[in-house]
Amino acid sequence: MRILLSTYGSRGDVEPVVALGARLQALGAEVRVSIPGDEEFAALCARAGVPLVPAFAPVREWAKEMVRRRSSASPEGLAALISGQAAEIVARQYDALMPAAEGCNAVVALGLFPSCAAARVVAEQRGMRYLLGTFCPIWLPSAHNRPHEYPSHPLPAGVTDNRLLWETDIRTKNALFGGAINRHRASLGLPPVANVRDYVYGNPVLLACDPTLGPWLASDLIDAVQTGAWILPDERPLPEGLEAFLEAGPPPVYVGFGSIAVSREAGRVAIEAIRAKGLRTVIAHGWAGLEPIDERDDCFAVGDLNQQALFGRVAAVMHHGGAGTTITAARAGAPQVVVPQIGDQPYWAGRVAELGIGAAHDGPKPTVATLSAALATALAPETRSRAAALAGTIRGDGAAVAARRLLDDLNQRGS
Repeated sequence: MRILLSTYGSRGDVEPVVALGARLQALGAEVRVSIPGDEEFAALCARAGVPLVPAFAPVREWAKEMVRRRSSASPEGLAALISGQAAEIVARQYDALMPAAEGCNAVVALGLFPSCAAARVVAEQRGMRYLLGTFCPIWLPSAHNRPHEYPSHPLPAGVTDNRLLWETDIRTKNALFGGAINRHRASLGLPPVANVRDYVYGNPVLLACDPTLGPWLASDLIDAVQTGAWILPDERPLPEGLEAFLEAGPPPVYVGFGSIAVSREAGRVAIEAIRAKGLRTVIAHGWAGLEPIDERDDCFAVGDLNQQALFGRVAAVMHHGGAGTTITAARAGAPQVVVPQIGDQPYWAGRVAELGIGAAHDGPKPTVATLSAALATALAPETRSRAAALAGTIRGDGAAVAARRLLDDLNQRGS
């Protein structure tokens, strides 16, 4: 059995796909993992022992270019910019995936919608099984949640029926992505699709998140198979300097915003709020390039490291609310302060607060005062107790569950 896994996105999109690839290989499948060819992602594949087939472009430089384009676009021009970016992604990712898919029985696609659209067209052309995967329930049509709101396409005011709003979502995705997808289909001699959302989503969908952290409530609008989160085991030791820092004092607060380009000001106010509580800081550079704000010895800066090993040794984890960081902190029993920025991050912030395992910051721009208040909640003894209790309920076998289900499905279909 030969399976192509495809995603285009940041670390939070890539690492779970690598984890699934490793589990599929362990079950005897041949796997090709198409992800951005950034050095950090190549290292992930090497660590997991799965073959890397580069996507159309490294994502870090591409993301910088997209931010640059968006910064010069008017509010009215954002929708046109999104559509233009979609056309570029669909065409270039199709060109990357078509040869990678040769001889494959199935493709599993995650990440940006246009990238998944490219994988869907490749599957159609190759006669392969296609499955979409996602890491958060809010992206899927359901009467229990509202759809994502896109620039220049606000959800209709006063409408509270989520079913009607998901009908609006079909029209929005047709407006933003339909032209790009159908123009590419026309270039291949394929007929247009009238509903690009349902074409790309397919049915069923793999939902790769933990049922305690992100429960899926059954929906008659789509069938989601919740497997649990796809977690890549990490056995790397912590850097010697960090080990020495951890041993030299009480548990610090970890601060990291991953691939989110927060301002340097966010790092400064985080350190100051943590100092005001009498605590030390481990600050992750991330894509924003955060650094200590002075020469004091109560702050230690780190690059890519084993969060699974670190988070069980910190007083709290302050982060952006990515699905991967949220579950890593939850599995470690670490209280969380979530400062959500975009996408599904407000959802994860809300879940952390609802479960009582941390605090959700109100909005993306923290101050020393607002972070101090959030830290007070996260550092409370009852919060740590709840976080420790919840840790035992978080599943670690999601990638194995998804791999077995995928192979069983393909074998039953005779692929």
